[in-house]
Amino acid sequence: MTYDSTNIFAKILKGELPCHKVYEDDIALVMMDIFPQSKGHTLIIPKAASRNLLDADPAALSAVMPLLQRVAGAVKSATNADGIRLAQFNEAPAGQTVFHLHFHLIPAYEDVPLGAHASGRADDAELATIAKAIAAHL
Repeated sequence: MTYDSTNIFAKILKGELPCHKVYEDDIALVMMDIFPQSKGHTLIIPKAASRNLLDADPAALSAVMPLLQRVAGAVKSATNADGIRLAQFNEAPAGQTVFHLHFHLIPAYEDVPLGAHASGRADDAELATIAKAIAAHL
C-alpha cells in the first residue's frame, strides 16, 4: 500500500484541519486524541510522510524517539497517571485507522479501565486544558 497525502493527519500537519496542539517542532506534531481512551491520551505524529512503521525512514524513527520519551514524561506528570501505555498500529487488521505513522501515549490509572478507542469524542475545552498542562511539563 502507498502513502495517501490526503489522510486526516497529513491535513492537520498542513494546517488544513484544526487540532488541540501540545507541541510542534521540525520533527513532529504532538496533539490530543479527540477520541481518547483515557484522560490525557496524546498523539505524536512524525512529519515525515509514511503510512506506518513498516515503510518509515529509519532516520525519521530515530529522530522522533527522544521526543516520544519526553512527551511520555510530560503526559505522566501533567495527568498524575500511574503509568503510560505506548501504542502504534500497522495496517487495518492491526487496528490502524489513520494511515500516517503515529504513536499513542495513553495514561493509565490504577483501578481505572481504559476506554474503547473512538467510543466517544472528548470535550474540546477539556482537551485544550489538558494540552496546556502537558505543554507546561515539556
